[in-house]
Order: sequence, then C-alpha cells, then structure tokens
Amino acid sequence: MTTEAAKAASLGRYEVFGVEEGDMLKMRAGPGTGYIVIVGLPNGTALRVHSCEQTGGTRWCRVSLDRARQLKGYVSWAYLRKL
Repeated sequence: MTTEAAKAASLGRYEVFGVEEGDMLKMRAGPGTGYIVIVGLPNGTALRVHSCEQTGGTRWCRVSLDRARQLKGYVSWAYLRKL
C-alpha cells in the first residue's frame, strides 16, 4: 500500500456541503462525469471516504453512505467537509 493510499484509507467521516439549494451532489459509478449517477446526495449527508484520486481537474473520492455502507460510489472532493 502506498503512503497516499494509506492516508486516503483513513480519511474517515465527511458530510456533503456546498451544493446549491434544490440541487444534490451526484454519486457516480466511477471517478468522472462520464459515469452513471447512482444517487443524488443533499447537503448534510454523512459519508465515509475510503480513497481519493485525481482525474483531470477534479479530485474524486470513493465513498459509502454512513447509514447504508453497501451503497458505494464516487463524489467530487470539493463538496465534502470533515465531520
């Protein structure tokens, strides 16, 4: 395991924030906007961040829902805030 992967594995709990009123953060099947949207997450949704990677100009993080751990996908790091 690389140092970067070890750090990312211990990122912990975050919440969705900064999404515009009436909009949702898209959880995608992969790290990029070309992947299908699995679910929309409103501000305040608690997530567990497992790892992150840079794809183009966006840092994508592999996450699972804190209350439904089997639901996993990728979200933009820009919309996450540490809990």
